[in-house]
Amino acid sequence: MRGVPISAVSLSLAATVAVPPAPGTLQGRVELFEKQGKARDVSDVVVWVEGPAVRPEPATVTVTMEKKQFAPRVVVVPVGGAVAFPNRDGILHNAFSLSGENRFDLDLYRKPESRSATFTQPGVVRVYCNIHPQMSAFVVVRDNPFWARVSADGRYSIEGVPPGTWVVKAWHERAGEVERKVAVPETGETLVDLALDASSYKRARHKNKFGKDYKKGRY
Repeated sequence: MRGVPISAVSLSLAATVAVPPAPGTLQGRVELFEKQGKARDVSDVVVWVEGPAVRPEPATVTVTMEKKQFAPRVVVVPVGGAVAFPNRDGILHNAFSLSGENRFDLDLYRKPESRSATFTQPGVVRVYCNIHPQMSAFVVVRDNPFWARVSADGRYSIEGVPPGTWVVKAWHERAGEVERKVAVPETGETLVDLALDASSYKRARHKNKFGKDYKKGRY
């Protein structure tokens, strides 16, 4: 039997070595501490990786205005992505935000109309209704695809993170942000556990889109 030429073996090995290693997976658990102790459900926590220059795919998500509430209250969209705000109530709503460069004002509209806002800068966007002060939501805008919504028990997993030293952040509306610097290897899993402290949180009234207090009355 004729053997395989050495040159062919060398080329095969070279091709194998040239294949880049698969990126790593970042995973862990987030704990949220409230005044009464550790929270049982932390599904509104968002974890993300800052630093990798990887452009996310465009996307549109939906936040429904129904029964005088936003649902879901927390969503994540990429930079350049949009959020649709359909009105499912038979009354007027006016979704707006005053959050920096991501501010928007969709004005008044009724069911079944839907209007959208596009977000151009990374950050956390606070969304309110100019008619109903009890309505609030949050849009977390990310400039790369490396983020995750945490499960109710605090677990999360972010796949495909490129190797390097990055900053991992966790955010919750009552606790703000915490961060850790993490070295992600070329392959394998990286464990990152985080803890958020909301024990000193105090609810504050927000202003309407004109910067004034809401008028007293039934909402």
